[in-house]
Amino acid sequence: MMKPQVNIQSLQISFLTLLFFTFLLSSAPFAATLRLFSANLRLFLSCSAFALLPVFHHFFTRPRPVLLLNYACYKPPPHRKCSFAVAESFVRRNLEFAPESLEFMRNIYHKSGLGEETYAPPFIFEEEGSPMLKCAVQEAEEGIFSAIDALLAKTLIAPLDIDVVVVTCGSFSPSPSLSSFIVNRYNLKSDVKTYNLSGMGCSSGVIAVDFAARVLRGGRKVQNALVVITESITLNWYNGDSRPMLVTNCIFRVGCAAALITNDPSRRGVAKMELIDSLRTHHGADDGAYRAAFQEEDDKGNTGISLTKDLIRVAGVNLRQHIKILAPRVLPVSQLVQYAYSVVAAAVSHGEASSKPAVPDFTKAFEHMCIHTGGKAVIESVARVLKLSNEVTEPARMSLNRFGNTSSSLVFYELAYFEAKKRSKKGDKMWMLAFGTGFKVGSLIWKWLQDSNQDLDNPWLDCIHNYPFKA
Repeated sequence: MMKPQVNIQSLQISFLTLLFFTFLLSSAPFAATLRLFSANLRLFLSCSAFALLPVFHHFFTRPRPVLLLNYACYKPPPHRKCSFAVAESFVRRNLEFAPESLEFMRNIYHKSGLGEETYAPPFIFEEEGSPMLKCAVQEAEEGIFSAIDALLAKTLIAPLDIDVVVVTCGSFSPSPSLSSFIVNRYNLKSDVKTYNLSGMGCSSGVIAVDFAARVLRGGRKVQNALVVITESITLNWYNGDSRPMLVTNCIFRVGCAAALITNDPSRRGVAKMELIDSLRTHHGADDGAYRAAFQEEDDKGNTGISLTKDLIRVAGVNLRQHIKILAPRVLPVSQLVQYAYSVVAAAVSHGEASSKPAVPDFTKAFEHMCIHTGGKAVIESVARVLKLSNEVTEPARMSLNRFGNTSSSLVFYELAYFEAKKRSKKGDKMWMLAFGTGFKVGSLIWKWLQDSNQDLDNPWLDCIHNYPFKA
């Protein structure tokens, strides 16, 4: 067997190399250089770590985006349509109304902006026509379950995947609660978080979405929130002769909406919109605003919601206060500069009528607006304050005509109008604005994540070709 030969030259080169680096490392200049480099490297790494701390803190603590997966609006069956003839027939059967009250309601109805195809609660079509508790429960169940069924079918979200339920109803607080109705009907999981909001008035739809968004942003263990927005027309029916209370009989109609919002970023590709900002202001410290819409008893003990003549003024004044806070958060710089200049000019001119601060042009901030459809006068007041054209207020006016004042769900019927018309495009911004008793003003700012489309359950599906119409 041959023995392996040792490469003497390679061994010599390796030995000399080792000897060289040993001498180099032992020399003072090189060692000092190495220590200086090591110290600088540690300083650099330490500074980098401190510089990156705010980045990591922001990444791990930033609010998660809130997305609107989809929504559904309840559309009652055709036999619940409340034309003028149906409404007049019902109130004439009611012997508790004085002739003067009947004439007053007739005039309010004709001036309200409501059309012939709004929907009334079940008791209106019954022979006895009494707004009893069982009728209120029927109204609630029909609207809530219909809207949720349609919503779950569209989003393909299983009931067991719902982590939060927020239900808002201005005046109906049964026992068990409305959220318990939903938990029982859909067999939701036992650790689902439920919230019931009441007494919020027509702004409660906006408030409920804002509340659900705050829950989703604050919790990492919750992903899907179901928001249900309804009202009880049955329990708000008034049988007395107080004119401020009779107005509610004329303008409020049946409506309900359900929405699924999530903080799951993986659902962004199928979500309709992202909630980018919200604002709620409360003006109840002012007595006039506090009592502008107020539930109380009349002289005969009949309970009703009094809508005073001061309501329109209150809405206008408090809307101005609201947009003073909202404007800097949403308006482009050019509009803010113009507004600031007008304020200074008005101050210099000592408040002359010709030099009042200019109203910012909010159409520069939003492509679309869902304005509170509380009534014809309310829409006109908002248009006057914000200097809006008929084109901008069209969805509000048409929604009032087709569905009436559906209270807290009204902004979602407007949203459905935009979708039925296919007006919203990806990247567009939408402003939802609603008023409520107390007196409250609420805003939601959305960004469209995809072009709007007309779902098969859109409440405008069978009639959108008739709108807009000329008054």
